Formats: sequence, C-alpha cells, structure tokens
Amino acid sequence: MGITVLLADDQAMIRRGLRLILEDQPDITVIGEAADGLEAVALARRLRPDVCLVDIRMPRVDGIQVTRALAGPGVVDPLRVVVVTTFDLDEYVYGALHGGAAGFVLKDAGPGLLVEAVRAAHAGDALVSPSITVRLLRHLTAITTSRSGVPRALSDRETEVARAVARGRTNQEIAAELFISLSTVKSHVAGIQHKLGLRNRVEIAVWAWENGLLRAT
Repeated sequence: MGITVLLADDQAMIRRGLRLILEDQPDITVIGEAADGLEAVALARRLRPDVCLVDIRMPRVDGIQVTRALAGPGVVDPLRVVVVTTFDLDEYVYGALHGGAAGFVLKDAGPGLLVEAVRAAHAGDALVSPSITVRLLRHLTAITTSRSGVPRALSDRETEVARAVARGRTNQEIAAELFISLSTVKSHVAGIQHKLGLRNRVEIAVWAWENGLLRAT
C-alpha cells in the first residue's frame, strides 16, 4: 500500500502544486483536498489518510486548531499531521508542534523536502530539517521558556540521540553515526519521550534547543 495524503490549504494553486509534487512519487497518493480548517478536520476524520499536510493559515479554523483536533492530546486515534508554513510564522509553528504535529516544512523548501516530510511522518518519524531547525528554533527559544521543573536526567547515550534528533537525523542516520542498531535508537527515542513527557521527535528537537543541547549558529 502506498502513502495516502490529505491536502489542506485555502489556495487552490498551492494545493494543485502540492498534489503534482506528491503524486509524481510512485508511492504517494492524494486522496482529498480541503480549502479551510473545518473541512480539513471533517475530511481527515472520514478518509483517515496516512498523512495530513496542513497549512498554518486557513479560514474558519487555522492549522494549529486542525492539528490539535487531529493529533493533539486526548485524541483517541490521532492522525499524522505535517504543518506547512513560512519562516516568519515561527510562533505559530511552535504552537502546532506542541499541538501534536509530526513535522513542519517551509512552503519554499522545495519538492524533495516536502516528499521527505510526508515519508518521515508516515514512517513514524518527524522531519526536522537542519536548514530549518537552525533558523527557526533559534527564534522559538527567544519567545518561549524552558519547561518548568527539572526533568529526570538523560543518560549520556540518550543525550547524544536527542542531539541528533534536533539536528534532523533520521533513526537510520543516528544508528550509523553512533554505531548502534536501529532498534536501539528507537528504544532511546521512546525513553527520551517518556522521561521528558514529550509526544514526538519534533518536541524532542524543540526541548533540545530550548535546553542548550545545541547552539543555534
């Protein structure tokens, strides 16, 4: 089975462009389009796509609300949502990530990154591109504060994995860099999420940047 995708964007030309990019891939099929947030939530719940590609700014209900409705805390059977945004909307992206988004891409990031984000979300990973991370998360840390309280300490290996996640590495790349198995990487990611109370890899990246595991240079 291929990857099914729902597109949600209020601009028909953007949706058409996204469809052309995605359906150029042999394993991706767009099964629905929504022009506003309410329609996106209704279609997503009815069609149950593998990945929802959601614009941050839409009429009636914005992308943050859509993300929370489909993937947020308390959602019994959450869907995978990738938020599409522009760089100057960093504070909205932060809200979407904490609302359960599995990743984010910039509208001008190029076809390759878009496809990569969809595939990563489908695989249970989250795309945090280094080219976006360094510029975007630097601004996020300037407008947010670290999580309250002191989390249980990560092990040295978990810290290395969290740092790699924040740099945009996939599980396979982390395994190769640290000379450990793929299953071990997945176990470390799960352990990090449990210790820090995080829900996905994107939140691990945000936490790592907020808490100084990397320098935004």
